[in-house]
Amino acid sequence: MKTKYLIIGNSAGGIGAAEAIREIDPKGALTIVGEEPYAAYSRPLISKYVTGEYDPDGMRIRPAAFYDNKCIDLKLGHKAYKMDAAARTVTLDDGTEIGYEKLLLATGGKPIIPKMEGMGKAGIFNFINLADATKLEEYLPEARRAVVIGGGLIGISATEALIKRGLKVTVVEMKGYILNTILDEPAGRVAEMAVKKYGVNMMTGRTVARILGEDRVTGVVFDDGHEMVCDMVVVAVGVFPRVELAQAAGINVNRGIVVDNHMLTSLPNVYACGDASEAYDYVYGSGRLSPVWPNAYIGGRVAGYNMAGLPTPYRGGTAMNSLNYFGLELATAGMASPPSEEGYEVLVKKGEDVYQKLIINAEGKLVGMIFVGNIDKAGIYFGLMRDRAVVTDFKDKLLADDFGLALLPKAIIEERLTGATAGRVKVGES
Repeated sequence: MKTKYLIIGNSAGGIGAAEAIREIDPKGALTIVGEEPYAAYSRPLISKYVTGEYDPDGMRIRPAAFYDNKCIDLKLGHKAYKMDAAARTVTLDDGTEIGYEKLLLATGGKPIIPKMEGMGKAGIFNFINLADATKLEEYLPEARRAVVIGGGLIGISATEALIKRGLKVTVVEMKGYILNTILDEPAGRVAEMAVKKYGVNMMTGRTVARILGEDRVTGVVFDDGHEMVCDMVVVAVGVFPRVELAQAAGINVNRGIVVDNHMLTSLPNVYACGDASEAYDYVYGSGRLSPVWPNAYIGGRVAGYNMAGLPTPYRGGTAMNSLNYFGLELATAGMASPPSEEGYEVLVKKGEDVYQKLIINAEGKLVGMIFVGNIDKAGIYFGLMRDRAVVTDFKDKLLADDFGLALLPKAIIEERLTGATAGRVKVGES
């Protein structure tokens, strides 16, 4: 079969691309291939599925009629395993060969599995997608004690779900504090105390060396030889970008698929976005992995516009998170800590269960923020970071109790009120 537009991946990036394509080209043949058997859903909600707060229908990110309304040929439950760039074809796991004019690789990520003895038993789970969550939820009646390997975003999300389901949970984190990819150590300690209040046992600076049991999990052995009884293990160490398809086709791959500012890969007519790609990060000034939902969606839209013939630059994104775990609100973006002491200024404000931190670079621009416990004004700071606003003249007011939009310079307020971009490019503009 042949299609004009072929999208591999049915999550945020793929949906964003499909919507953008249809804005420009309402009728060109458009095919989406999704490895999971589900219509597009919100992966951040899988913990809410485990707790019973959401069902699969409630997790949809688009109505059931979305694909039909957009005239999309949807192929679910199939993996794209071979790509022939010269012939412009992709072959699926059932042997179907799809020819394309324009291709988007929105292949996402796959779970990192650390080296441990005893894998393959009943009671060991990942926590990346709805299938993982469904298997875990079905096993819960047989579990009382769980070990979650990994104290990052995925691990803490899984931990909260398991605690709500009544399990005793131990989190094992290799580094010295939890959520260390988005928080610095002081913020991590505040978050850790909040989690412990719910009865979670924390083991930092440790790893699991072996999982015990014959056919089913009965416990774990830590790297120091200490044993712990449990009947469930959740492996939540993180994700790798899925780059195998691109790599085998000769596309330039670093940690992720390398793209330019139009989301184009090193091959003509082949684009990439989302967790699998290294798109421009305006904080670091280079291409970086940024596995967050909004960046995947926006990157997909930019790719879609370009695939459909509307030249559209990607103005950049950065890592950002707004979360509520164990009753503690968190908002972070950009750097958690500066890469060196020189060339950066760090502003910090601490209080009981509250931690606020801003990082300013040598150009006077915000390049990092951490807010724990009080995130009411986080949107203002992120806006300043996103807009590359120079904050030098009012940096002493940034963490004041009364700081708000009214304290911003007149030029910045006018830009925000009028939508002026002062050198920035909006999605859809060239």
